[in-house]
Amino acid sequence: MSAFTLTAVVFLTLLPGLAWLFFFLHEDIHPEPKRLIAYTFGFGVLASIPVFAFQIVGQSLIAKISAGLPLTILFLALVEEVFKFLAAYWAVGKSPEMDEPIDAMVYMIVAALGLATIENFFIIAGFLKTGGYQLFSDLTSVVVLRFVGATLLHALSSGLLGFYWAKGKMKQKIKKYIFVGLCVATLVHFVFNYLILIFQNLDLLLYPSLFLIGSAFFLFKDFQKLRLKS
Repeated sequence: MSAFTLTAVVFLTLLPGLAWLFFFLHEDIHPEPKRLIAYTFGFGVLASIPVFAFQIVGQSLIAKISAGLPLTILFLALVEEVFKFLAAYWAVGKSPEMDEPIDAMVYMIVAALGLATIENFFIIAGFLKTGGYQLFSDLTSVVVLRFVGATLLHALSSGLLGFYWAKGKMKQKIKKYIFVGLCVATLVHFVFNYLILIFQNLDLLLYPSLFLIGSAFFLFKDFQKLRLKS
């Protein structure tokens, strides 16, 4: 692999996650310390290790009991949502810097984008067998689809979980609200992935896209609610 190709792969791997990261950080009227943002992003990256391990083992067990595709998709979504939350919690859950309700949403999104970035790397690396113009064309298509699809999904589902985490802290019922938030985040994740599988034809990706737009509407309403309390 040439130095130029390697540089391009690294850049394209980081591009979707960092673009959404800068976008969502603007939702916080009191910006968080950059070191904690980087720290949480790194924990999201590290979360990919147990996520991949659990998903491999889980898919094998589900296959043995002859469970259907929806259950597999649901399980994969749940594993990712659980470990994205754990990444954010271990990184900043007890940090004094996490002093405003909106911070829970911000850090959840940061951790989610860390995990999404690693996913992007493995997907993009899978296209390196091709070369020349075809490689450039394939990578461009993948990055665009990841940017408006899976990477955004990770941010939205985790952001919604972050909202419930914040509510739990405010109402001093953290476990209850985190459980509800995990259910909501997993459901959003599951529905999007299921729609992608059903409507694999590019012309029908309108439905998953509309679902993401609807999810984003609720996410920004949640941001607005917590911003008023910050």
